[in-house]
Amino acid sequence: MTLSPRCSLPLKCFFFFPLSLVLNWLPFCAHAQDLIFPDRAYGKGAAIQFQGQEILASPEEGLWSIAIKWKNEAPDYWLHAQATTVVQLADWNVLTGKISLPQGDWIIRDMYREESGRIRCHRRWEWQGNERLDSVTLSVRWQIPSAMAKPFLPGILYYGNPSGERNGRDQVAWYHGNLGEEAMFEEHRYPMPFSCVEWGQEGQRFGAALHSLPSPVYRGNRPDQWWSLGLKTLKGRTELRGLSGPIGYNGMKNAAKALQTGSMTYGDTYMQVLPKTVIEKSFFLEAFPVKEKGTAFQRPVHTAIDLYRPFWTGDLPTYRETMAKKYRFALSRWLEGAGYAGFNMFPPHRKPQIVLGWAGQSEAPAYALQVLADELGDDKVWERVQQSLDHICSADMDEQGFCVIYDIKEKKWSGKDPVSQGQAMNSIALAIREGRKNKRVKTAQWEKFLQGAAMLFSHRILARDWRPVNTAEAFFIAPLLHASSLFHDAIYRQAALKAADYFASRHLSMDEPYWGGTLDATCEDKEGAWGAFQGFLAAYEATGDRKYLEHARHACDVTLSYTVLWDIPQPPGRLADHAFKSRGWTGVSAQNQHLDVYGVLIAPSVYQMGVYLKDNHLMQLARTMFLSCGQLTDPTGSQGEQIQHTLFAQHGEMTDLLRLRGGYSESWTVFWITAHFLHAAAQFRELGVRW
Repeated sequence: MTLSPRCSLPLKCFFFFPLSLVLNWLPFCAHAQDLIFPDRAYGKGAAIQFQGQEILASPEEGLWSIAIKWKNEAPDYWLHAQATTVVQLADWNVLTGKISLPQGDWIIRDMYREESGRIRCHRRWEWQGNERLDSVTLSVRWQIPSAMAKPFLPGILYYGNPSGERNGRDQVAWYHGNLGEEAMFEEHRYPMPFSCVEWGQEGQRFGAALHSLPSPVYRGNRPDQWWSLGLKTLKGRTELRGLSGPIGYNGMKNAAKALQTGSMTYGDTYMQVLPKTVIEKSFFLEAFPVKEKGTAFQRPVHTAIDLYRPFWTGDLPTYRETMAKKYRFALSRWLEGAGYAGFNMFPPHRKPQIVLGWAGQSEAPAYALQVLADELGDDKVWERVQQSLDHICSADMDEQGFCVIYDIKEKKWSGKDPVSQGQAMNSIALAIREGRKNKRVKTAQWEKFLQGAAMLFSHRILARDWRPVNTAEAFFIAPLLHASSLFHDAIYRQAALKAADYFASRHLSMDEPYWGGTLDATCEDKEGAWGAFQGFLAAYEATGDRKYLEHARHACDVTLSYTVLWDIPQPPGRLADHAFKSRGWTGVSAQNQHLDVYGVLIAPSVYQMGVYLKDNHLMQLARTMFLSCGQLTDPTGSQGEQIQHTLFAQHGEMTDLLRLRGGYSESWTVFWITAHFLHAAAQFRELGVRW
């Protein structure tokens, strides 16, 4: 790196990226070795440059900004300062300055150091006045030279959330980049705590990210007040920013995305500062050129994984104890009667139903139990596999596909949706493959059913007027490729690859991010991204074409952006009672802002990507995802959904905002929570993973 102050100072030292770093990031950006950052700054602040072009800089008005009043529901009376001294200590660049008030001085110090292609900063504020300040807001502000940037806030805001806004403006955060528009959210809402933007034109695109080390605000005015993170559009610029509390989005000040269909007020988030108080905040900066539109977010996703390294599993439930509980619970959901057999989606007090795909996953054990049979030690495994899948493969089918819900009392099939149908077909295909190998079950009925469904959906996809609403039909790609391999039918393969190419052309640019895979949300979501990731990965494995591996990398990184990389401290409540560790759990969607155990299903494919890309971090993260999701499982194997890690809830008492964070809804014990563990355990076993 070279000195690049925004005034005239002599050059003193150069720090260039190591070759290994350049090679690691070549898929994401070009000429990373030309990225430069000032090792000294004076007078006009500091900037990161690329080939002489400033791409991330401190604001013109000052490297540091402090608001000392609160007015009209927002921080007010902002004061700014630039550095007045610059000192180099070893590999640190130390910048100091002050902001003077009638009551005394703020002494401010930044310490910068380059670390593996990113800039680490420790910022320190010291109030040396003799009086208490009652309405202070501290800030971290860095700007890019464009007001037309596309934002990426993990788990929250995906290139503006265009689909979520179109389908329900009050249900998601959205962002247009209008002058004065901002999106600020509590740090504990972020699975990966960074704010990222992408901007530029073809041939000259850039990305930048502000990574925060999350923390509560010292002497915040509100209970459990945390720093906030996000962005704001200014005249000709977009600002990545962190604030000591203020939040807001969609034109609303002091608004927390607290409900599935709206917000709740969370205001007066200033802080009180006593004399001699010292406050510190750590953050990281990175700015870089981007090769392809819609890819800027990928680099900070992997930077965040490297920063947090959520790989320690010694304090998590073990594989053995979790699987024993999950199988015990699966047996408690077994239903068998005249004309049916399978796993009940609901607990006993609900209407009994055998449901395929999505939240029921009654078909999934037919594959998993075959692979895991020898470690389960249950002689009835094979009988249950045969009975359950025989019943499932009797589901009614017409030109719209097959039904996915079987009512035990009415003895009728109903309901169709592409997510559930695609997931069910995938598990049935895997069950057939295993059954053919072990010869312990009869697969003829299963094969007939899968062939019928595969042909039906292949014709739908191959039709000239096929235009799926969203990414949900990407769930057909993997099972159609499995069916093509099982039955040597080229039509299935043709349809699958057409779908893979279609969804790549539709989503890779992120003009329309992956969406629509969550049936109780119509927005950008983890499940939509996962459907595409699974499909692209299957296409690569079927063809060996590396374009599909790159597509899978893209969809994988979007999916991973919903994965929590850090253990979010919890206030008093159910999660704190259990000493809950959030690392490895996943957020749901831009609309449903709680955590769930869905990441356990994704984990084997993340591991497989790690193998293909020779990325040990992905393989280690996949193991954490599986083991961590075993938390909150009681001795019966029961485990609920909806982990309220932030100010959001969909269940229970939802009138008091301050009672939301730290809660846990254990009543929604649908069968997918168990089935996904069995399914993932079987996949990990086939990958050769031992626990």
